[in-house]
Amino acid sequence: MYDLQTENVTKHFGALTAVSGVSLDVTSGSFFSILGPSGCGKTTLMRMIAGFEEPSEGDIRIRGASVLGTAPNKRNVKMVFQHLALFPMMNVGENIAYGLRCRGVDKQETARRVREVLERVGLPSVADKQIRQLSGGQKQRIAIARCMVLEPDLLLLDEPLGALDLKLRERMKIELKLLQQQFGTTFLYITHDQSEALVMSDTVAVMNRGRFEQIGTPRELFHHPKTGFVAGFVGDSNCWEGRVADLRSEEARVELAGGGSVIARRGGVMAAGDAVKVYVRPEAIACNRADGGGNVIAGVVDGQLFNGAASRILVRSQGGALIEVGDAYSRSDAAMEKGARAELRFSPENTLCFPASD
Repeated sequence: MYDLQTENVTKHFGALTAVSGVSLDVTSGSFFSILGPSGCGKTTLMRMIAGFEEPSEGDIRIRGASVLGTAPNKRNVKMVFQHLALFPMMNVGENIAYGLRCRGVDKQETARRVREVLERVGLPSVADKQIRQLSGGQKQRIAIARCMVLEPDLLLLDEPLGALDLKLRERMKIELKLLQQQFGTTFLYITHDQSEALVMSDTVAVMNRGRFEQIGTPRELFHHPKTGFVAGFVGDSNCWEGRVADLRSEEARVELAGGGSVIARRGGVMAAGDAVKVYVRPEAIACNRADGGGNVIAGVVDGQLFNGAASRILVRSQGGALIEVGDAYSRSDAAMEKGARAELRFSPENTLCFPASD
């Protein structure tokens, strides 16, 4: 059922703990992403899975068998790096065939498998091309083909889209997901880019300071974050400081530091008087609309950020906070011009609060 399992994996580098008590189960044939900021420990975790580092504590199992003490080349795991590491002195076919030749596979079988994997990545006629003749997206697919021709149990991808330009990176997100579905191989993807993780993954683990904050589907992480870190890191959110005025079942009334109050869904344990942070996504806020919800903040329009469907209105609240409002794409009325009065409405359902210490 699981191609990869880690159990309480920890890694110390002297006094520094890079990974602390990480456990996960990766279902066979799934696209699993580990998402987190730079320095959170995700690459160290991947290096332990690949065999380049040994855990200080815990266990790593691939298809049920522990691989502790097993050399990287003895694990049926392959890895695609950010800079791909294709051999420039070899043509495409030779790059893909390299691992098969190292295993002693005969020439006829090697040629057949190279031909088949090139067809599966959609590049059937590039075997004789030099690496320098390929586009960035083609190089990505060849790097994956070189791994997949060896039929690994698990493919590790360490931020492989980081070196690509924005347009190509957006296209490769879709292509990577389609390739994973076509091969049916389990992909473990490391990234600091939340968009990559949300678009491609079946399951995402959000990592922070060496630990997993939350594991779930992209939809669960986006709509039901369990910690303030996840609420602020996954998707865009406005974040305001405040204190709990009183508690109401699963909600809290929060007095905002800049003035005013809002009703928010509670996340974590809190009591009246506690310092909290309130999170509201820009797309959950309506500007100068009567049907936006029960929470209201007044302010003035400070400007607009035009980005097509992702455009934002910037509103300066009476307390001085700059609030992003995702209500700009279809709005061109004078009420949205700089200096216009703005009444922001959003529902308690779309408002989250977590302890400030979170």
